[in-house]
Amino acid sequence: MSEGGTSAIEARLEDQPIGSLQIRVVAICTLIQMCDGYDVGSIGWAVPSLTHAWKLAPSAFAMAFLWSNLGVMAGALASGPIGDRWGRKPLLLLSVAIFGIASLLSAVAGSLAMLSGLRFFTGVGIAGAFSGTTALTGDYTPQRRRAMMIMVTFTGAPLGGFIGGQAVAALLHHHAWPVIFVLGGSFPLLLLLISAAWLPESPRFLAAKAQLTARDEALLRRLDIIPDQGAPHAVDVARENPVKLLFAKGYAMQTVLLWIVFFCSLLNLYLFVFWLPEVLHLTGMTPPQAVFASSLIPLGGIFAVLYLGYLIDRAGPERSLALHYAASIVFVALIAVFAMPYPVLLLVIFLSGVTVIGSQTGANAACGALYPARVRTSGIGWALGIGRLGGIAAAPLGGFLLAHGLPPKEIFLCACIFAVIAAIATALLRFCGSRAAALAVGEAAT
Repeated sequence: MSEGGTSAIEARLEDQPIGSLQIRVVAICTLIQMCDGYDVGSIGWAVPSLTHAWKLAPSAFAMAFLWSNLGVMAGALASGPIGDRWGRKPLLLLSVAIFGIASLLSAVAGSLAMLSGLRFFTGVGIAGAFSGTTALTGDYTPQRRRAMMIMVTFTGAPLGGFIGGQAVAALLHHHAWPVIFVLGGSFPLLLLLISAAWLPESPRFLAAKAQLTARDEALLRRLDIIPDQGAPHAVDVARENPVKLLFAKGYAMQTVLLWIVFFCSLLNLYLFVFWLPEVLHLTGMTPPQAVFASSLIPLGGIFAVLYLGYLIDRAGPERSLALHYAASIVFVALIAVFAMPYPVLLLVIFLSGVTVIGSQTGANAACGALYPARVRTSGIGWALGIGRLGGIAAAPLGGFLLAHGLPPKEIFLCACIFAVIAAIATALLRFCGSRAAALAVGEAAT
């Protein structure tokens, strides 16, 4: 597809109605995202029990946190080109299988080194699933509702973290820590079967295929696309290195700013996810109490979806997300500095989730909406991959601060600095020409 115009197929896809097909895609992608939310929290939930079972200091588990994020970074960087060149569905099926199997094997880990190695592979799978669901949801939603629909799928991650946290808090009263990873591996393997049967491939990849099955032809006709119109040049799929395209045609400044936002945002998110359960445990809570309180962080992230996707579609990500990141500073500082009664602390933790996880979810949606379809998986994948350097930094940072005697709750003070940087970088998006270029693609299609 030429850069200066759009084909009839692209016009239909960019203005497609939201019906049962689109809802099915969003629903399955949301379930896959639930695995992401559960898996991210699982290692943090296991640490309070493993410190006693393996007789290790809490700071020792920074290794497992680190390898988890290294896996996510590797998976994110690889998944973008795979999803943009060979299809969203193959990427998703492979990714779900990898993290499901790796999570099940984590239940029989006998050492920190073995657990850390398995966390690397769960990270690889999670990253591929994250990028693939974002791109596939974007392909099955109209441009005018894209950020909102992508954010709907991202309710799965905090929902998986919240429901998973509640389930684990109850199960730990009766079972040892391996139950965390048994549950975390069984659900994605069930989803693998569901996705193979009912999750469709991106319509752009189907329209570009020379040979179509009867099922694929029927799907394209549901989108008002005549299969024999599906010449490869008529759809917006990558025909060269999609990573190179992230820095071409006006997208370079947008890409750099989004990478800064993701780095700072994911550092804050993982500082909380990895260390909040243990910090609360060190301040006197039992492991089940610490898991319950920490699960309010992803619950707050779910609440943010109710309004933030709509604001991004209506007002753009710059103002919406900049204000959201700024608000997170207040609640993070309250946790770090002030002693509060237990009910008040739970409320502040919830509001921290609204702003910390909500902001990251909004950044994911904005990234999926700002890039055109041909680089959508690479756009979110590489932002996630570079951003995971922040997640990687969060693991040793929390362990370092705890090991050097900083009062446990005060380790979160550094998160305020990174929230300021994320707010500024998001606001600067409005001053770069790449957003106008991205919107021009969408406006040409409607």
